[in-house]
Amino acid sequence: MKVGLICPVWFPVPPEAYGGIERVVALLADGLVDAGHEVTMFASGDSQTRARLESVFDTAPSEWIGHTFWEMQHLVNAIRRADEFDILNDHTGLLGLAFGGLQNVPFCHTVHGPLEGRPGRLYEEVVSLAPEVKLISISMNQRKPKLGLPWIANCPNALDLSVYPFRRKSGGDYLLFLGRMSPDKGAHRALAVALETGLPLKIAAKCREPLEIRYFDEFVRPHLGESIEYVGEVGHADKVELLLGARALLHPIDWEEPFGLVAIEAMACGTPVIATRRGAVPEILDHGRTGIIVDNYRKMEDPAVLEQADSLDPAEIRREVEERFSPEHMVADYVAAYEATIAATPAA
Repeated sequence: MKVGLICPVWFPVPPEAYGGIERVVALLADGLVDAGHEVTMFASGDSQTRARLESVFDTAPSEWIGHTFWEMQHLVNAIRRADEFDILNDHTGLLGLAFGGLQNVPFCHTVHGPLEGRPGRLYEEVVSLAPEVKLISISMNQRKPKLGLPWIANCPNALDLSVYPFRRKSGGDYLLFLGRMSPDKGAHRALAVALETGLPLKIAAKCREPLEIRYFDEFVRPHLGESIEYVGEVGHADKVELLLGARALLHPIDWEEPFGLVAIEAMACGTPVIATRRGAVPEILDHGRTGIIVDNYRKMEDPAVLEQADSLDPAEIRREVEERFSPEHMVADYVAAYEATIAATPAA
């Protein structure tokens, strides 16, 4: 199968630090190549892949993130080449979805963001202009606000498990928050848990954009001290070391997060995850076996909850990732999605 993968252009694929979508698409591209498919990846020129790389920018234009002009150049380059492929799979966003509807090659768009409120309504409007496109979800919960969209498959994210070592014994000496600086991710909630329990907390988070910096300055910085440490935005190796050494990963989200890659990253290392019951958390964690789910983040302060997390079997947590979130599993899901998209697309 000849596959065209359209990646977000703002960061290299895979990213050096923050960038969950880019990491997943990098893994998908290499997995499809390994499975014998002919893959072209449209991304920035500083990306690394076993697929054929096509780009309009030698380096990722990160400083222009969110500006349509740069993204449009990237998308036009990909869409003009549509006839070279059996299937196009877009991972960018609504602009990529809209452009995909302008051509006749089977086209599927992976929805990486939430569909509540205005984003969901805009998805409906764009799809009405491009009725032949098909959508791929990354969790079933993600679909709930818009069940009537043209879903073709559900393809959960995956990890390259070879770069997530498992040498874990239960009971590290600190709690960990890993993500980006925003209220919905909940660094301030993790901080409140740490202060209430008296346990050390390490915070590793992306903090680059104005809103992220403002949130950090107001809600996190004032509480930093001997037991609360902000270690910055970390690369992969440092992230893995933090996960391996943590007693538990706190995942106190307060939004309908479509997936939550950080949760399976922790699980791959055998590190217990304590998460609020939002978004895809119940699809990822099996409460009491591979993680702990609470209805309110304040429950994380209960010593019994921490003791329950301590009692989880790290080997069982790791096996769950190997069975459900391996690259091979994700690639098989996407190949099935591509085949279904091709079958459902009328001949030009």
